[in-house]
Amino acid sequence: MPLIDALKAIAAMLVLLTHFSSYGPLAATVNEAFPAVFGWFYDYGRMAVQVFLVIAGFLAARGLSREGQALTVSPLPLIWKRYLRLVVPYLAAIALAIVGAAIADQWMDDEAIPDRATLRQWLAHAFLLHGLLGFDALSAGVWYIAIDFQLFALMAILLWSGRLRIVAPALVLGVASLSLFWFNRDASWDNWAIYFFGSYGLGAAAWWASERRQMSAWLGVIATVAIAALVVDFRLRIALALGVALLLGFGRRSGWLESWPNFRPLAFLGQISYSVFLVHFPVLLIANALYTRFAPASTGAALLSLGLAWAASILAATLFYRWIESPAASQRLTGTLGWLAGQARDGLRAAPRYVVTLLRRILPGGA
Repeated sequence: MPLIDALKAIAAMLVLLTHFSSYGPLAATVNEAFPAVFGWFYDYGRMAVQVFLVIAGFLAARGLSREGQALTVSPLPLIWKRYLRLVVPYLAAIALAIVGAAIADQWMDDEAIPDRATLRQWLAHAFLLHGLLGFDALSAGVWYIAIDFQLFALMAILLWSGRLRIVAPALVLGVASLSLFWFNRDASWDNWAIYFFGSYGLGAAAWWASERRQMSAWLGVIATVAIAALVVDFRLRIALALGVALLLGFGRRSGWLESWPNFRPLAFLGQISYSVFLVHFPVLLIANALYTRFAPASTGAALLSLGLAWAASILAATLFYRWIESPAASQRLTGTLGWLAGQARDGLRAAPRYVVTLLRRILPGGA
């Protein structure tokens, strides 16, 4: 689906540039020379996350309820599969972030460098609970992975709860409407899926609408609900989410989704977008540290350093995708972890028998 790849590629680059304009002495130096450009990225670049939210909802509807039907099987195995798909590359990226922070801490003193990770903090990240438990993030943007998992789990549970064909998508759209009109207007909910479920639900609704014969009418209903929410409280991020949802719905029905744009660099960047999201922050930390330690404090040197950091981020993401995130690599790693878990389980089951045998040999009167 090249249209989705293109949207993901653009959104990933905007997120990367937002972080490049926000963290470390590189951002501070260049911001002095180009305050309008860097100020725009800081204020609006983060809204690119809405693109990922809508696409995630669109693809979740495609995978879980292609024709708007209820889930007839338990959602737990699907939720566990999603957890593994997200967490295997995510934990590898957290390890890179910890190493990158340790290297950067040797050469500069900056608030962008996370504090040394504790075991409790690492476990909270591993179970995607760091935001809910109030732990500081170990890398920029990792809140999104936790939210993505929550959103998928919530949608799977809603589709499973609605046992009839019409009820299942109605539950999803009802909760999405609650999010748009209520929860998304209160930033205190931003560690919970319900805050973002309006955008996610718009993506799901776009998929289901594109399945209908009266697609225009269905998308009209979706647009009307979203516009009403914007009338109540205008939020540019929701307007962007609505635009992306309408583009995906019309794109699927018209055939653009599978045919446009036919541009390989965008397709490639879209394919590695999750890896870019995961690995660019440690690269940025090290780039800031090298600039602080070795480069002259000038705008030209800072711009060159940011350009090299961007190229290094793309290269690191390419390698990370190939070795860690790609379906083949992820399946291999997940299989290895499953085998290790099985060996540990078998060892624990056999431990009592070994202990009894050992005691019989050691204690007087034993065999």
